[in-house]
Parts: sequence; C-alpha cells; structure tokens
Amino acid sequence: MSRSRLTRRAFLGGAGAVVALPWLESLSRIGSGVARAADPLGGPQRVLFYYVPNGIHMPEWTPTNLGPGYDLPTILTPLVDIQSEVSVISGLANIPGIPDGPGDHAGGTSAFLTCAHAKKTEGKDIFLGISADQVIANAVGGETTFRSIELGMEGGGNLGGCDSGYSCAYSRNISWAGPAQPLPKTVSPELVFDRLFGGFDALATEEEKAKRKLYRTSVLDYVLGDAQALEPKLGATDRQKLEQYMDGVRELEKRIESGADEMTCDPGVRPDGPFNVVEQVEAMTDLMVLAMQCDRTRVLSFMLGNAGSNRSYDFLGVSGGHHGISHHQSLQENFDKLTIIDTWEVQQFANLVTKMSQIQEGESTLLDNSLVYFSSEVADGNSHDHTNLPVLLAGRGGGVHTPGRHFETSTNRPMADLFLSMMHAMAVPEAEFGNSTGVLDLT
Repeated sequence: MSRSRLTRRAFLGGAGAVVALPWLESLSRIGSGVARAADPLGGPQRVLFYYVPNGIHMPEWTPTNLGPGYDLPTILTPLVDIQSEVSVISGLANIPGIPDGPGDHAGGTSAFLTCAHAKKTEGKDIFLGISADQVIANAVGGETTFRSIELGMEGGGNLGGCDSGYSCAYSRNISWAGPAQPLPKTVSPELVFDRLFGGFDALATEEEKAKRKLYRTSVLDYVLGDAQALEPKLGATDRQKLEQYMDGVRELEKRIESGADEMTCDPGVRPDGPFNVVEQVEAMTDLMVLAMQCDRTRVLSFMLGNAGSNRSYDFLGVSGGHHGISHHQSLQENFDKLTIIDTWEVQQFANLVTKMSQIQEGESTLLDNSLVYFSSEVADGNSHDHTNLPVLLAGRGGGVHTPGRHFETSTNRPMADLFLSMMHAMAVPEAEFGNSTGVLDLT
C-alpha cells in the first residue's frame, strides 16, 4: 500500500474484499484531516432524522413541567418505557420554512433539514440548500458502504406542484445534496433490503455456508499479511493500535472457524409484500435498525408521510384524511382524531428507539451511540405555525446529549442550532448552518 493511498478511510484488502482499518493517527495526518465521529462509548456515532407530516396537536403534546421526570401528555404516552432515553425540546423555530404566501407544508418540509427558504416554483428551477444530514454524510459517509440512506412511506415524483405553487420536490423530500438536488427516498421495504444486503442469502445451504466461511477466512489471511507489511510505515502509537487490530482479526478468524461469527449482523429474511401501512412502517423500522447495526450507513432520514399527506387512518378507527383533519377548525372531534393519529406516530418512533436500545455495542448500546431526531414541518396543522415546533431527541450521541428531560430554549431559537449540535456530535465541526446562531447545549 503506497503512502499516497493512506487516506482517512484506509483499508486492508485481499481476495477481492476489503476490511476497514481502525482510526490511526499516522493515516489521518496524510488524509483530509477530518476525524471520524468520536466513539467514547465504544461504537461509531449515527444520526437519524424522523419526519411526521401535518404538525402535532400541541395541547396533548407539551409536558407541563421541565427537567427529568417530565409528565407525559396523551400523545407522548408511548414513551413511558423509554422516557429516560428521550428529551422533549420546546421553543425551537424554523423561520425559513415560512412560505411566500400559501404553501406552509411545502415550505416547512423543504426547510425541515435545510433550514433554508425555498424558491417558490412548480417548475424545474427549484432552489433550496443542503440538508443537515447531507452535511454530515459529506464528512462521514466514506466510512460506510452507503454515505446516507433516505427512506419513507409515501412515494411520488418531483415534477409539478403539490402545495400552492410549490414544486412537489419540496413536499416529498427532506434530504438535499445541494440547492437543486433533492435525494429521493425509497418506500419499498423489499428494495431497501436488496440495496442494503444484496447477496446475502438467509436460506443458504450448509455447503454454501461452508464456502462463504472458507472465503472469509482466506480474506482475513490476506488482511493479516497486508497489515504486517504496513506496520513499518507507522509510528509507535499506531503500531500498537495496529497490533491490537491484528489481534482482533485473529480473534475474528477463530470466531469464523468456530462458527460463532456466522450470525453476526444477520439481516434475516427479505421482507415480502404487499404491505399495509402498519406492516410497512414495522418493516422500515427494522431495516433502519439493521442498517445502523450492520454499519451499512451512519446517516439516515425517514418520512412517515409526505407533506400534506391525506392518508386514511381508518385502521385506528379514525375517519377522514390526515391533512383534512389537521385543519381542525377548533372542533373537538378533530382534536380527538389528531390525538389518536399523533399518538400512533409517536408509538412508531418509540418502537424504533426501543429496538435501538436493545442492541449492545460493547458496554454501550446502539441508541447510546446515536442521536435520533423527531419533528414535523409545522406545529399546529391549522394555523401552520413554524415556531415552538414539536421536537423529540433520543439517544446520547456518544455522550453529548443527556436524555430524559424536557427543556425549553429561548423563544424561537433556530432549529439550525440543534442541527449544528448534532453535526458536532458526529465530529463535523461546522461553524454555522442555515440560520444558526450557535451550538445548542444538549447536556
């Protein structure tokens, strides 16, 4: 391996496969100089951004007390078993989401992760900004097979208008690689599985498993040879790290030989549709957890529905479409329906967080090594408020977030400040983002 090729993401390769090296100071000086996300609790750091459409019925959302042990209004009751892992943040605003005239759902959704003001157009001349997840992906995406993964529940293209003169691109995407580059989401669990785990066969015969085992053992033999060749090029500290790494590879060889490693990060059986809404979100939840657990990506975004979604929730006993109900006109009947829908949405988020908390990573968990953000494009779906947005933040981000609290920011503090903090948790030291004013203290 030549010195010119010792970049921030370094590999030892052999037999047509590669195995990622541990972070080494000697190699980082040669590379881009940007460290990967810190992992003080033992695992790589991840971020996941979770969007729900049409706002939240805030009177049944907001806790009445601050600090740990906050009360759980009806909509937050699904958090009862994981409350210590989730913070409620009040006071944040996303002012760039205020549209030019009508179009609050498109405006708020376009700004959801970009904190940028969308150009009002139904044509191809869309213009917005890069989203927070993609700022992070640009820095850490090279560490994994997929720099980021964009998922959702409702499809649709970007052409034409979807909300009062705003392009459908603004309503159907929250991840943007650039001002005119929305990243389309995948809504089929089967396609997500194929993309993440193509080539894996959960139904492989014993003969096929034996061949795979032999191949993996051969790869590690090559890796050890490459590692030994690299050792003279490293400083004393890095040689010690590399020796520890090689010990780990040797241990992995033993695990493969004994069969103990065969089920490591087994994605299981490919999902098989068709799916109803409940089955689809359950499959997507499992796939998001697997993508992080298997380190296929460390940056994810998920849309539980498109902006202005008018999905039926008749499976919850709710008549009418969601968007129509969100324009509640202060009718108690609609408040009751929204409370049922919003509680179900929080339940899906709670299911995700619970699954993440159950996956051990050394002395920590997948959730400990993640930040999971939940919000909507507006607060109230009738008045279309872009202030005091509903926000949940789960996980510890490797130690940068103290969860289990309800805390308030100063009035209308930019949402971009929270995203700046999440970037820093991922070792992406951006000085500013969107309309940010500074890093939001999450401890």
